Amino acid sequence: MFERYKGGERALLVHVFFPQENDIEDLREFEVLVSSAQIDILDIITTSRKIPQAKYFVGEGKAQEIAEKVKELDASVILVNHTLTPTQERNLEQLCECRVVDRTGLILDIFAQRARTHEGKLQVELAQLQYLSTRLVRGWTHLERQKGGIGLRGPGETQLETDRRLIKQRIQLILSRLDKVEKQRGQNRQARYKADLSTVSLVGYTNAGKSTLFNALTHADVYAADQLFATLDPTLRRITVKDVGEVVLADTVGFIRHLPHDLIAAFKATLLETQEAALLLHVVDASDPNLLDNIKAVDDVLAEIGAHDIPTLLVMNKIDLIDGKKPAIDRDENGLPIRVWVSAQNGLGLDLLYIALTERLSRQIKVCRLSLPAYLARLRSRFYALNAVEDEIINEDGSFDLQIRIQLIEWNRLSKQEPDLVYLTQTQQVNHR
Repeated sequence: MFERYKGGERALLVHVFFPQENDIEDLREFEVLVSSAQIDILDIITTSRKIPQAKYFVGEGKAQEIAEKVKELDASVILVNHTLTPTQERNLEQLCECRVVDRTGLILDIFAQRARTHEGKLQVELAQLQYLSTRLVRGWTHLERQKGGIGLRGPGETQLETDRRLIKQRIQLILSRLDKVEKQRGQNRQARYKADLSTVSLVGYTNAGKSTLFNALTHADVYAADQLFATLDPTLRRITVKDVGEVVLADTVGFIRHLPHDLIAAFKATLLETQEAALLLHVVDASDPNLLDNIKAVDDVLAEIGAHDIPTLLVMNKIDLIDGKKPAIDRDENGLPIRVWVSAQNGLGLDLLYIALTERLSRQIKVCRLSLPAYLARLRSRFYALNAVEDEIINEDGSFDLQIRIQLIEWNRLSKQEPDLVYLTQTQQVNHR
């Protein structure tokens, strides 16, 4: 029903400059995305607008220019570096007599090529079906539609309606399977809590070197390549950090500017590894001239998935590509490591990264003595559920004296949910280290 482009196809790229956006970097990133999909770029057509045009997204004259360029270059697909509405996509296809794929469709196809595990394939299929469900009309314009009036009625359910129903059923099936995956990951996280294992999650702009760093730290053999979205499926390994013990390191999917919402929703189970981490290692390509924009793009996605409050350590990677740059640790005014300069490819600075991990993670543990009155037994249950109680004395009046050892991030979450805990810590002057 939908012919998707294949590797080696010839594409015409379209980009619209809007005054409020940093479009030059978006365009460069889009070119890299297209190259990652193994598509030949014939030409790039750009235009400027204050707001998108309703019919073609670009203006009428520019749309006609695109149609003429398609015929001149014999392009097989038009790739638009923006999110198009189904109507805009269909109008451009009719005018240019050529397939049109927007930015979201391109990213989804790249994800489909890279997904390796069963979970990854399910997540990508879910995002694709949610995206295609609004674009079914263009696939069936040649088929009979139902008509109103005597003698003009169709044969019942049209092919379009059948496909919508089938897609809806398939989406529900995938959601139920992904729900099982999410529950399994939740059980695994609970097991790590009980084993007192902190999770450190690698995040960063795509192609920043996360998987290479992951392999260097864990001696694993995770697929790493110089291409966008080489990693889609999260991989977890244990590493040993001095004075902290065993820590779970998670390698996750890379982020880009304007990551499609359907993908964020589909990769919910995967991104939970990031949301539940005790520390984020934000890996940055230090040799990239646009590193500040890339950092902001990652921070925006972290905010969108609710992980912006998690403590973060910047890992400035690929220093081997910077003349004269040596491994180092940058600290804040309190002496806390905030940046580490390394080269995962050559192993430079990894010893410094372990030192920074030791300092950051040892400060992420809260150890305190807390007295709970009997009416706050629910708080005691929550501490036990988090495996945070090291010792307990039950007093004659029914109150509890608890020796608590808990990850600081979990303490902060609990404090937001339980106002009584905040009151107790204020009145009892609870200290922690």
